[in-house]
Amino acid sequence: MKSLIRTTLALALAASALPVLAANDTPVGKWKTIDDKTHEVKSIVEISENGGLLEGKVVQVLKSEHGPHPVCAKCDGERKNKPIEGMTIMWGLKKDGDEWSGGQILDPAKGKIYKVTLKLMDGGSKLDVHGYIGFSLIGRSQEWIRQE
Repeated sequence: MKSLIRTTLALALAASALPVLAANDTPVGKWKTIDDKTHEVKSIVEISENGGLLEGKVVQVLKSEHGPHPVCAKCDGERKNKPIEGMTIMWGLKKDGDEWSGGQILDPAKGKIYKVTLKLMDGGSKLDVHGYIGFSLIGRSQEWIRQE
């Protein structure tokens, strides 16, 4: 009887850990963005799934050269002069092997849109965000850190 109780308890504990483990095999969640030049934390971006595609929204700007509530001054169209907080800056990514690709990302500082790929690193605690024009070999990468 004790063996059955221990086994049941062990299975229950293992099952309760599954959502935590599963969360680290996808980019869905909140991420600290790290500037690839200054290595400073710039913002918090929340990546979510929408219709099978990933998208990322800025939930908080932590550091900006344009004050505590910057706007996308260099953006075109509907994003022009809109607050960066709350803005969707990444969209259209789908799983492709061990990475997510086929999407686009906006650099609010430049107002430019790039192609983007995402790849999880360090057991899902870090995210390689690679923006590029044309070929993925050319471009810039940032390492984002998963928020707990």
